[in-house]
Amino acid sequence: MASAIKTVGVLGTGVIGSSWTTLFLSRGLKVIVSDPAPGAQQHLDDFIKRAWPSMQRIGLSADASPSNYKFVDDLANHLDDVDFVQENAPEKKEFKSKLFGNLDAKAKPGLILASSSSGIPSSQFVDGCTKAPERVLIGHPFNPPHLIPLVEVVPHPGTAKEVTETAIDFYRSLGKHPILIKQEVPGFVANRLQAVLGNEGNALVERGIVSAEDLDTAVTSSLGMRWAVTGPVMTNILGGGGGKDGFMRIQKSIGRSAQVWLKDMAEHPFTPTDESLEKVNDSVLQWIEHLELATVEEERDNVVLTIMDLKKQYVSIHQ
Repeated sequence: MASAIKTVGVLGTGVIGSSWTTLFLSRGLKVIVSDPAPGAQQHLDDFIKRAWPSMQRIGLSADASPSNYKFVDDLANHLDDVDFVQENAPEKKEFKSKLFGNLDAKAKPGLILASSSSGIPSSQFVDGCTKAPERVLIGHPFNPPHLIPLVEVVPHPGTAKEVTETAIDFYRSLGKHPILIKQEVPGFVANRLQAVLGNEGNALVERGIVSAEDLDTAVTSSLGMRWAVTGPVMTNILGGGGGKDGFMRIQKSIGRSAQVWLKDMAEHPFTPTDESLEKVNDSVLQWIEHLELATVEEERDNVVLTIMDLKKQYVSIHQ
């Protein structure tokens, strides 16, 4: 049961691990953290301090405390003290296989081992788990996890149903919006969608059709604004006039016309060679030369929080 999860074990304190830790602390949970990288503990402490005002704006649980965590040398030696594990180690299949094999061997019965893997399905690294592979699954967040609500829950074919259900309930109890990925697929769902859009965007910049800055504007001033409220399916339904025929209506018109666009994309694919990446990066550097990226990140977080507030109001009105 998700309500029985009081202490979370976090492996890795990079951007994702630090962000997860901040979220767990804001929800009144205790966190036990490990990361062998030099300076990892200081990095985590600095991240929590920077992110805590955002968590206060979202709303803290009664027992929330930014200092309610313990940094240890090796989480595997403290698994008896945790009720859920969120792994954020490097995206390397062999590394994860060895890591999860060690965790599985030392974990108490029933302890769920979730990976933040952004594209590698757990069936590809669960081979090292000889004790209880049914406790392993993917809990992939969208960066930054302490703000963005999405979590993709991806069980492998051998994951126990109750493990999947408990993970979904747990993420939901944190205020996240978990979705179940019914079949394993590389990259899962959100990153696959992002990869397609990003790849075509790179192709357009490389071809000299648009600058990197204007490409971002094309998304943030159109698709991004709409998709924050209605995703691609609902956008099509409304764009087709709504009703039961809305989706089919737009697919039979614009959807069919888009085949010409897709044909052009297929004829001009983006291949990330050194040369093509340099072309795109030249446009990127021209744009960001005079930008303070820390300020951009801060402004992004403020806008995300505002959108989240507005979406909460929208949901409450329509309930």
